[in-house]
Order: sequence, then C-alpha cells, then structure tokens
Amino acid sequence: MAAKWIETLTGSLEQKKQYRADRARIAGLADPYRTAAQAMHRYLMYAGGITDGDTLVTMFGDLADLWERAAVDGTPVREIVGDDPVDFAESFAKAYLGKQWIDAERARFVRAIDEAERGAES
Repeated sequence: MAAKWIETLTGSLEQKKQYRADRARIAGLADPYRTAAQAMHRYLMYAGGITDGDTLVTMFGDLADLWERAAVDGTPVREIVGDDPVDFAESFAKAYLGKQWIDAERARFVRAIDEAERGAES
C-alpha cells in the first residue's frame, strides 16, 4: 500500500531499481569501456530526449549490455563508436524514440512555415 502511494508521487520504484542496477553494471566495467559507457550515458541523459521511464530503462539496460559485450570481446572503443561518437550516441538513442516533447514543436514549426509561404503567395 505504501509503495503504491510512493510510486504515485515518485514514479516506478522498479524502474529506479533497474536503472541503478544498470548504472552499477557500467561502473563495474574495466576501462576504457567504463569511461566510454559513462560518457555515453551522460550524453544520452542530456541529448536523448526520452522522457518515458520504461523506454529510458530499456535504453540504459541495452547500453550496459553493449559495453559489457564489448569488454568481454575486447572490441576497441573506436570500433564501437566510430569516428563520430556523437552520431553513434544519437543513432543509438533514435532506436528508442517514441513520442517526444519536441514533436509538437516540430509540427508547429512546419505549420508556421507553410502558413507563411501561403501568405506570401496571396
């Protein structure tokens, strides 16, 4: 009963537990994988644009899987992220995108440009 009430205020406790577990998995990696994974995690928190808790938990679980697999295989970091780590991280995040807060603004921007163009034609 109390857990349900707390979750109403704070969000899913199970998601928080899974998120912390995935962060611990990343923190447990050997370098350079830990450093790369933590940097990517940080970047995704700022640039990912995902606000849905289920999606975030899934994405960060997959991020931990990715870097754990790379560490086991001994894959060089650059072989994973390529020459453009930003592009890699953003492409990774796009795989998890659902509806984003910016979608409404994009649609509004397109409508405004269309209306401006129609106004210029008349």
